[in-house]
Amino acid sequence: MTHKPLSSLCLVTALALVPFASSAQTLRFAAQGDAVTMDPYVVEEVFTSGFLGNVYEGLIRRAPDLSIQPALAESWELLSPTHWRFHLRKDVTFHDGTPFTADDVIYSAERVRAGASDFKNRLAADTEVVAVDDHTVDFITTEPNPILHYTWANWYIMNRDWAEANNIGNADKAAAEESYATLHENGTGPFRVETREPGVKTTLTAYDGWWGKGSVPMNISDVEYTPVPNAATRVAALLSEQLDVVFPISVQDIARIEAAPNAGIKAGPEVRTMYLTMNQWRDTLPGSGLEENPLKDRRVREAIYRAIDIETIHARILRGRATPAALMVAPGVNGYSDTFKRYDYDVERSKELLAEAGYADGFSFTFQCSNNMYVNDEAICLAVSNMLAKVGIDAQANVQAKAQYLEAILAPNMDFGMAMLGTTPASLDSHIALYSLHMCPRADENSAIWAPEDQGQIIAGKSNFGGYCNPEIDRLANEILIETDEDKRNALINEAWTITTEDVAYLPLHQTWAAWGIRDKVDLQIRADNVFDWRYVVMPE
Repeated sequence: MTHKPLSSLCLVTALALVPFASSAQTLRFAAQGDAVTMDPYVVEEVFTSGFLGNVYEGLIRRAPDLSIQPALAESWELLSPTHWRFHLRKDVTFHDGTPFTADDVIYSAERVRAGASDFKNRLAADTEVVAVDDHTVDFITTEPNPILHYTWANWYIMNRDWAEANNIGNADKAAAEESYATLHENGTGPFRVETREPGVKTTLTAYDGWWGKGSVPMNISDVEYTPVPNAATRVAALLSEQLDVVFPISVQDIARIEAAPNAGIKAGPEVRTMYLTMNQWRDTLPGSGLEENPLKDRRVREAIYRAIDIETIHARILRGRATPAALMVAPGVNGYSDTFKRYDYDVERSKELLAEAGYADGFSFTFQCSNNMYVNDEAICLAVSNMLAKVGIDAQANVQAKAQYLEAILAPNMDFGMAMLGTTPASLDSHIALYSLHMCPRADENSAIWAPEDQGQIIAGKSNFGGYCNPEIDRLANEILIETDEDKRNALINEAWTITTEDVAYLPLHQTWAAWGIRDKVDLQIRADNVFDWRYVVMPE
C-alpha cells in the first residue's frame, strides 16, 4: 500500500478543517516528512525512530540532556567483562494488555538481528541472550564491550505473542514485503496508534496502562501528526493556531515566529553532523563518463573539500545558526576533540590538486540531495554544486523528497558520485561512527556493497554508503570496542580520527542549530539529537 503526500494547497485545506477549539490536551504536531514505517526495525532514521520512541520502548532511554536512563530495564550490572545482567521492570504491559517479560526481549534480540533489519549493529550476532527468569535477562558477549547498551535507546522491544499471532516476519525495506507491523504497533510506550495513513495523518492516544504514568510532566491525551513538506505552510498553520508544534523551522522564518504574539521558538545546536559522502567504492564513477573513479584519489577529495566555502553557506543559507565541523562527530559525543581543524577554503589550491591528480579539466557526477530531511538541505546542496563548478567539477544535483532520496542512497549499486547526509551516533560515542561509517563495507559477487555474511549479519560499514575503506581503521575500531581502560580507549579514538581526516574519508560540513516552532503556552523539552519526546510536553489547560 502506498500513499502520496498531500500538496501544500491540500494541506492548508485539510488543516483548516481542524477546529481551533480542539482539546487543550491534544498535541497537533507537524514536521516536513512522515515516519517511514511503524515497524521499529526497518529504517534507522532519526525522525522515524524518534516518533516510534513514543509508542515503543527500549531497555534504556535517553533523557532530555541525552544521559542514559532506565526504561524497560530498571537496573543492570556487569557480572564479568563479557557478562551483563539486566533486571526488567515488572507490571509492564503492551498496548494489547499482554504482560512484558524476558521472552519479549529474547524475541526482539532475535528479530533485530534477522533479515533486513536496519538495527543489526545494536547487538552483535555472537552475543548470547539468555532469560534467567521472567524479569531477568543476561547478555553474554564474546569480547568485552564497555558500551554494550549505549545504542539501545532506539532498539525497541516487541511482543512475541502479538508478532506471531499477526504473522510478522523479518523487517524488510521493500514495499512488497510489508507486514502487519508496517501499519500497526503493540508497544509499551506512553502512546498507542489509533489511525495510520502514511503520508497523510497519524493519530495517537495516551496509553492508560503505561507504567511511567505520573513520572513525567506530560498532560496530553491525544496526538495528531500531519506531515507538511512545505516550510511556509507549516509556519502559516502554526501562526494561525492550527498546529501546536512545528519542526523544523527554516532559519529565514525564525524572526517572523519570534515576533508573533501567539508563538515562539525553541532552538539549540544539534548533535548531528551534516556531511558529504563520496563514492570511493566503484571502479568507475557513475555519471562521469570516465573509465576510472577520480574520488578514489585522496587529492581529488581534498580538492572538493577546499572548494566549499562553508562560511558563506552558514552566513547566507543558515543565517549563522550552524557550527563548522572538522570531525564526523559533534561536541557532546565521546571522542570529539576541537584540536582537529577544517581544511581551509582555497579555490586555487583546489584547482592545483585536481591538476596534480590529472583532472585539470574537471569531471562530472550525480550529487544526491534531499529537500525535506534536513535544515535548508536543498539550498545547501545547490550552493555546494555551484561552488564545485568554480573549480571545474560538475556536481549534478538530483534533489528528491526523503523517501525517494533514501531509496537512491540505499540502493546496492551505489549509482551516485556524492550525497549529503547527517549522522548522529546512537551511542553518543565515537565507536559507532567509526564502526558504521568508516569500517570497510563487505561486497558480494555482484558488487553489492552490503552483502550478507554470517547468516545475514552486517558486520560493519552499515552506513558507509561511499565505500571508504582503510584496514587500519577496521583494526582500531575493533580495538576501541573492547578496550575498557578509558584513557587508552580515547587515545585509540583520537588515532582513528587522525587517520580518517588525513584520508579525507568524508567531508564534514557543520552541526546545524535545530529550531522548533511552538504555540504560545505550550511547553516542551528539545533534545540535541532532534528526538521529540512527547512525555515532556505540557499543553495549556
